[in-house]
Amino acid sequence: MDQLLRAYVWTRNLPVGIVKDEAGEGVISTAIAVLIMAALGAVMWVGFQAIWGNASTRTTDQINTIGN
Repeated sequence: MDQLLRAYVWTRNLPVGIVKDEAGEGVISTAIAVLIMAALGAVMWVGFQAIWGNASTRTTDQINTIGN
């Protein structure tokens, strides 16, 4: 039991470079999620602008047709 405790303490006190550390993984994952959401938002904005422009043009054409 004493050797098991020593082995545990020894592994917990190893330098960070030897043992893989997962610190910062949440920050990286969050940054990736933010970039994905930004890209989706940009694509949606471009689509919205295209739809709005098309609807505006068609509405103007219909109003001009009715007015004649």
